[in-house]
Amino acid sequence: MAEIGAGAGAGTRPRIVALGGGHGLFAMLQALRRLDADLTAVVTVADDGGSSGRLRRELPAIVPPGDLRMALAALAGETDEAELWATTLQHRFAGEGALAGHPVGNLVLAGLAEVLGDPVAALDATARLLQARGRVLPMSCRPLTIVAQVERLDADPAAVRTIRGQVAVAATPGRVRSVDLEPRDAAACPEALAAVAAADLVVLGPGSWFTSVLPHLMLPGSAAGLVATAAHRLVVLNLSAQPGETEGFSPEQHLDVLSAHAPAFRIDTVLADSGAVPLPGRLAATTDRLGARLVLADIAVPGESRHDPTALAAAIGPVLARAVSDRAVRGRGRGQA
Repeated sequence: MAEIGAGAGAGTRPRIVALGGGHGLFAMLQALRRLDADLTAVVTVADDGGSSGRLRRELPAIVPPGDLRMALAALAGETDEAELWATTLQHRFAGEGALAGHPVGNLVLAGLAEVLGDPVAALDATARLLQARGRVLPMSCRPLTIVAQVERLDADPAAVRTIRGQVAVAATPGRVRSVDLEPRDAAACPEALAAVAAADLVVLGPGSWFTSVLPHLMLPGSAAGLVATAAHRLVVLNLSAQPGETEGFSPEQHLDVLSAHAPAFRIDTVLADSGAVPLPGRLAATTDRLGARLVLADIAVPGESRHDPTALAAAIGPVLARAVSDRAVRGRGRGQA
């Protein structure tokens, strides 16, 4: 494990909250579990594709389980029993019947949520089964729908169309201008808000920018919690633009979009892969303008477009140490006031 140093208080470990969804959050959690810290993953609940989409159509009130299942698998323990359960939950049924394509874990989470009457309780029960190295929580206990304003979809370059649904937004051939969530009055998960408030470090990204990262800042309660927290805020940029969703975006454009959607959200540190930043000076200027510190490091698997968990953990370790130290200093200042 990476060494963090003193900070979060005598006898306590630093607390990290990672926000996102899908493969980006999975990669981040694989890295963060290498640090000596208490981990909480807060996961988007707007997925409407694949198995999660099918379950949403059959059970409209269900919180889509796919991204939640992946986060649990990323944090699974290392005993033979935990690894067996993780493999089983990730296993997809084959064939052509009603179960074909469903991961076992999606059905387990859906069933547990009905039996226990609470998606958070279902996640906690599954985490115990997996001997998970952290807690997984939904962004909201209600399923959400992503709504995007998209341009360049037809011959009229000025026309802006409304597209609904995560899959449709992620695959759009147009250019996404903005995203929002429905229903707008959905409450943020109380346990997730408490975790963000108590965190030493909050991590946003990597992941699909408009459909996995920005939604955390579009839900009013979640956004308010992220603005109010005393935690250090780290944004981790993607290794490349995503076809359709952010095609043609530079690293600094990702930050500009985030800032435009959530101008009150303060970024303290931006972490990017050295090889994924063609113009470091431009990115540095953008981070300076946003009041953030830029960290460039080799955090990708050489020759591949995916993050190296060990390298990513090594790059985040010093950021966490600074976050814990800064929070301790602020705590001492309040004590002396």
